[in-house]
Amino acid sequence: MPKKNVLNSESESILYLSRKDKRLAKLFEIIGEISYSFHDDGYVFLVHEIVEQMLSIKAAAKIFSRLEERCGNDISIEVLDKLSDEEIRSVGMSSGKVSYIRALNDAIRSGQLELNALSDMSDKEVISHLTKIKGIGNWTAKMYLIFVLDRSDVLPYEDVAFQQSYKWLYNTSSTEKADIIKRCKKWSPYATVASRYLYRALDMGLTKTDFKMY
Repeated sequence: MPKKNVLNSESESILYLSRKDKRLAKLFEIIGEISYSFHDDGYVFLVHEIVEQMLSIKAAAKIFSRLEERCGNDISIEVLDKLSDEEIRSVGMSSGKVSYIRALNDAIRSGQLELNALSDMSDKEVISHLTKIKGIGNWTAKMYLIFVLDRSDVLPYEDVAFQQSYKWLYNTSSTEKADIIKRCKKWSPYATVASRYLYRALDMGLTKTDFKMY
């Protein structure tokens, strides 16, 4: 089962960010306490993220659900290795993504990637290790840092969902990497916490109307 954590007005990270950023403080007030899960099966998470690349959340969820069914609700290297490329593609997966899953499996089997060892690495080291694998880029590596390793200071400026909420919160049209990094520098060392609230704002539909400070 995914592990649970809670963020609220008494959390050290929330208190810190509220002092640093008035807009975030208002966002915390609007949303209130949130609980979130982080995954304890890094392999399944990476397969899911490969499936989700370049797709809407809804479309990816359908394909991943079909993949789970095809695997007998046991997505693992061993089970996927027994399936042919055609069988995996039949759930709606592209040939490219099938090759990415194969590359992930090869990396784990060969010892190039040891998922259990990632928890002892720095954020930069985790990104470096993961992005050596075909089909895994910075976005996927950062999602792993946030949703599997629960690292506190990850700024997912590449993520479209993050960008959407970021533009809403700061009333800006720019999603340039340099602009986001400059504006969000004050979030450190809790950039992940701020990002979780931006994701939650999007999930709650708050970004459909203008953000108001008062």
